[in-house]
Amino acid sequence: MVDSSQSIQAEQLKPPITRIGVIGWLRANLFNSVFNSFLTIVTLYFLWKIVPAFVRWAFIDSSWNTTGAACRAAGGACWSIVAKNFRFIIFGFFPYESQWRPLVAMILLFILLLLSSNRRFWRKWLGYAWLIGLFAMGLLLKGGLFGLSSVDSTKWSGLPLTLLLSVFGLTAAYPLGVALALGRQSRMPAIKSLCVVYIETIRGVPLISLLFMSSVMFPLFLPEGITINNILRAQVAIILFTAAYIAEVVRGGLQAIGRGQYEAAESMGLNYSQKMRLIILPQALKIVIPPTVGILISAFKDTSLVVIIGLYDLLKTTQSTLSDPRWMGFSIEAYIFIALIYFAGCFSMSSYSRRLERELYRGN
Repeated sequence: MVDSSQSIQAEQLKPPITRIGVIGWLRANLFNSVFNSFLTIVTLYFLWKIVPAFVRWAFIDSSWNTTGAACRAAGGACWSIVAKNFRFIIFGFFPYESQWRPLVAMILLFILLLLSSNRRFWRKWLGYAWLIGLFAMGLLLKGGLFGLSSVDSTKWSGLPLTLLLSVFGLTAAYPLGVALALGRQSRMPAIKSLCVVYIETIRGVPLISLLFMSSVMFPLFLPEGITINNILRAQVAIILFTAAYIAEVVRGGLQAIGRGQYEAAESMGLNYSQKMRLIILPQALKIVIPPTVGILISAFKDTSLVVIIGLYDLLKTTQSTLSDPRWMGFSIEAYIFIALIYFAGCFSMSSYSRRLERELYRGN
């Protein structure tokens, strides 16, 4: 009798409520207090005022493949400035008939980056693939072999130049920054002093000053008749600048490692190189993934500063398009386009860093 009553009560018990519905969610998250209700109402009012007007300007009244005069008559967004000048914005002054070459080079770069973003492909063959890919990309841009016409580096512009400065600049700056961080932690006074002076000096000046020095002052110290490519000088300035900031972030990661890790490595008979490579650095670099990616994202965006030394990167080619009288007055549309390109690059790095963090911490 008791068992039957207990079973009846168990059948009448309902599972706990896990969903509260849309109205319940709104009350719990947007209207749970007077202040939050006020903020929600104000936000909805601004969205109601801004979003419909933006949609009408950007899509309904916009022009997509017309002339500048037709854009002015339409009154909406003039996306025609991108459609009509797309090849110049992307490839700049690279010879028109050979613009397939930087396109193929960028495709190769994206494929290599995509493969490198997956830890399953971190094998020896990937290193060989990068060597072959770098040679192929350099050959496509420079030419001079296999029937490809030679293209002077002064004509390298647009998105290929932006990717060149950012990808290879960040790739070279990271190991240099790690080496500087280790040097600043060194017990050898000479190496430690050099690293400290370098890091503090570079961090004490803006990137613009380094770009000016590399473009204007550095050639003054070269022997007569010797010149260095302007792109290479800008690339070196970006590498040196970014490496100093990465060094400080990595040094913070090294200081976060407990003394017991060092002592455990030494008790195993590992030398300094083995201790850092196998024990300390893997832990330190994992800790500093978020701030490191923040610096790399900032450096990626800072490559647009090369415009001040006359390099026609993606920003400069866009500004050159806006200087055309036919397209004056449509800077908003042009800058939105290149902002989306920069956002795609920054968001990709941020997404990859979050995925890498999850994979590494899952392995603990």
